[in-house]
Amino acid sequence: QVQLVQSGGGLVQAGGSLRLSCAASGRTNSNYAMGWFRQAPRKEREFVAVLNWSGTNITYADSVKGRFTISRDHAGNTLYLQMTSLKPEDTAVYYCAATEAPRYGAIWQKSGYEYWGQGTQVTVSS
Repeated sequence: QVQLVQSGGGLVQAGGSLRLSCAASGRTNSNYAMGWFRQAPRKEREFVAVLNWSGTNITYADSVKGRFTISRDHAGNTLYLQMTSLKPEDTAVYYCAATEAPRYGAIWQKSGYEYWGQGTQVTVSS
């Protein structure tokens, strides 16, 4: 069983920066992947970024490429999402997610993850 606890988020102006954190505990399987999703009001939850256990495979959604950076600490206990050049359309509840059985293709879908953080609000004003 894995528990994910998120922190960060808040209100920022367009063009600003924000960093989200996701602390993981209870992991027993070293084969895992962790990612970020977001859900805007009245919208479906969408993929943002994913990182595998070694950090060698990283994928971003086209909408955030060049602006967001996903990373983890060297122990693999905490996942980060550094967001820069924020736009109003980035406003959403952001969720971290983890899977202990990563499968190619599925890691870019919410159905590919069995563990989820509680979500944190990011609001970008014009």
